[in-house]
Amino acid sequence: MTIQNNKNMNKVKASAPGKLMLFGEHAVVYGYPCIVTAVSSRIYVEVEKNNEFKVDAPQVKDLRFVEETVKLFSEKYQVDNKILIKTYSDFSSKFGLGSSSAVTVATIKALCKLYEIEISKKDVFDLGYKVIRTIQKIGSGFDVASAVYEGTIYFVTAGKIIEPLSVKNIPLVIGYSGTKASTTKIVKDLKPDLKIFDEIKQIVEEAKMSLVKSDWKKSGELMNQNHKLLQELGVSTEKLDRMCQVAVSAGAYGAKLSGAGGGDSMIALVSPDKIKMVESAIVNVGGEIIKVKNNI
Repeated sequence: MTIQNNKNMNKVKASAPGKLMLFGEHAVVYGYPCIVTAVSSRIYVEVEKNNEFKVDAPQVKDLRFVEETVKLFSEKYQVDNKILIKTYSDFSSKFGLGSSSAVTVATIKALCKLYEIEISKKDVFDLGYKVIRTIQKIGSGFDVASAVYEGTIYFVTAGKIIEPLSVKNIPLVIGYSGTKASTTKIVKDLKPDLKIFDEIKQIVEEAKMSLVKSDWKKSGELMNQNHKLLQELGVSTEKLDRMCQVAVSAGAYGAKLSGAGGGDSMIALVSPDKIKMVESAIVNVGGEIIKVKNNI
């Protein structure tokens, strides 16, 4: 990827998408693979030259991600940081769709445009991952990779492998539990279970093949298996479990929590003719449907 800009332009824009974890959460923090897909909802960053550094981002929950990105970018590429940054978003940070990573990546891309710096996707990932690690101290980087590469990717911790998959139009329903969870706290508090992680790895490898083949029935079965293992890890909740149960009862191929757990969202793999029934079932147990498209 090359990011360039017309010369003498003092204001630029860039964007990056949110994400959904399909398979492999938690295990990926400990060196195991996962599969993540980007969503249609995006965060947008506008950068213009200014007489001082200023950030206008009322919808960004933690400005440190923007500030640290500018700091590290300025140090790496030897540019000044006298800029005004404005952001806006298609989605709320409460949904756990990776807003922190998306705004980090979008800021890097906008700075590259502003200062006319050519940069590869891997360079964007490496810098974005450094920002996330600096602030959160933990994390595998899968959400950063999803914001950079988009589509659906097979990912191994810290970007050791970032493999785009040929997967199109995964028929997902996304339900929000109504509870915002702290990913950082859940990951820090989790006691690793290598036996469970090994089982999750096998599911990820099988899902990699079934998704590419558009074998939704098999992919749904693997989602159910992955969710059971996440329950064993203790990261699911009664509400998430109920949402997954009713989705499957309403005709979904499979369902699981998506992300760190403890709240936030679940996903269900659903044939188009059963989407409305599954959505209604999730709403009837107190879930909120998140209307985004995946695998952009």
